[in-house]
Amino acid sequence: MKRFFGIIGIVFGALIALPAKAVCPVCTVAVAGGLGLSRWLGIDDTITGLWAGALVASVTFWTINWLTKKNIKFYGRKILVAFFWYGITFVPLHYMGITGHPYNKLWGVDKFILGVVIGSLVFAITAKLYEYLKEKNHGKAHFPYEKVAIPVGALAILSAVFYFITR
Repeated sequence: MKRFFGIIGIVFGALIALPAKAVCPVCTVAVAGGLGLSRWLGIDDTITGLWAGALVASVTFWTINWLTKKNIKFYGRKILVAFFWYGITFVPLHYMGITGHPYNKLWGVDKFILGVVIGSLVFAITAKLYEYLKEKNHGKAHFPYEKVAIPVGALAILSAVFYFITR
């Protein structure tokens, strides 16, 4: 069963990577900082998974953009990049015992994997939302660092929601 949800996480990552655009480095560093801080503070794995999922989605988008800029094209490039990044995230965590513990579940799903799937989806959706809002504002951001504030703000709100759910 845990392999099934691991595969689902990888597939979701692959699906959100298909129409991807690059995400700014500041946003990626902010997400990485949130991930490190949440693990250090002993915060629930669902919340840590939110930030990890956003980080992996961001790195996936970055890699796809880098390959595009270098004119490196091959069949299934976006899916393979997503499988690579989600794979090197989940495989070590599985062998370290962070995922797959039978008592670490929420709604019948491993908390960390659930967080990664939701975090990846929210990060991808908010990155698209920023692009949409920017387009509607004649190609300009509404305020400085809007590209960072939207996804990080959404992740912070979701972190608070999951804090109360898992408390």
